Amino acid sequence: MRMKERVVVVTGGASGIGAATVQRMVREGAKVASLDMVPHEIEGAITVTVDIGLPGQLESAAERVRAAIGDPDVVVHCAAKSVFGETIDTSDDDIDRIFRVNVASAFRLTRLFAPAMQCKGRGAFVLLSSITGLVGARGISAYTASKGALITLTKTMALELAESGIRVNCVCPASVDTPLMRSHFARTSDPEAARENNRKRHPLGRLGTPEDIANLILFLASDEASWITGGTYVIDGGASIARRWQD
Repeated sequence: MRMKERVVVVTGGASGIGAATVQRMVREGAKVASLDMVPHEIEGAITVTVDIGLPGQLESAAERVRAAIGDPDVVVHCAAKSVFGETIDTSDDDIDRIFRVNVASAFRLTRLFAPAMQCKGRGAFVLLSSITGLVGARGISAYTASKGALITLTKTMALELAESGIRVNCVCPASVDTPLMRSHFARTSDPEAARENNRKRHPLGRLGTPEDIANLILFLASDEASWITGGTYVIDGGASIARRWQD
C-alpha cells in the first residue's frame, strides 16, 4: 500500500497507460481521480469526463476533484493526442490541438495543483513523454515535438518546484500495446506484419504493456523515489541501446 491515503490525479485514464496507472494506484491504496474526454468507469476511482485541452473544462474538473477527494499529492499526465503526418503536411489546427492537450495542459495542471502541494511541502508530478521525444519518428511530427517539449518542461518544473519539496519526473516508453499504437498498425497495408516488425525493434522480444509503464510511474510517484527529480526515464525493452528504433 505504497500510496495509502494519497490523492492522485491521472489524465487519460480511460484506456491504455492511463487506465493501468489508475488501477495500480487504487490497488496501492490511493484515492484516485481519472480524467478523460471519453466517459469511463474504473472500480475504486472517481472518473471525470473532461477535455483537458480546453482550459475552462480542466479548471471545472479540478474543482470536482477537490470536492470529492481533496487536493492531489500526485499528478500523472498520460493524456495525449496524435495525428499522422510529416512536418510539411501537418496543419496548424493539428499542431494547436496536439500541443494544447499534450503540453499546454501540463502547464495548467501545474498551475491548478502545485500551489496546494507547495503549502504541504511535498508532492509529485509524472509526465508521460515518449522515446520519440528523444529520437524522433517519421509520420508523427507534431506528436514527437510535443513529447520532446514535455522532457524539457520536466527539467524546468523540477528546478522551480524542488525547494517546495515537489518532485517532477518524465517517463519515455517505446512501443506499448495500447489503442493508440494499434491505430498506427491499422494504417498499414498489413497490420500484423507491422506489429511483428515493431516487436523486433525491442531486444526483449515483445511490445511493452500498459502495466509495465504503470509500474515505473508508481515508483516515481512513491516515497521510494523521494530523492529523484528532473529525470527522464526510458522504458523501451532495449530498443534505444540496440539502435533499432528506426530500422
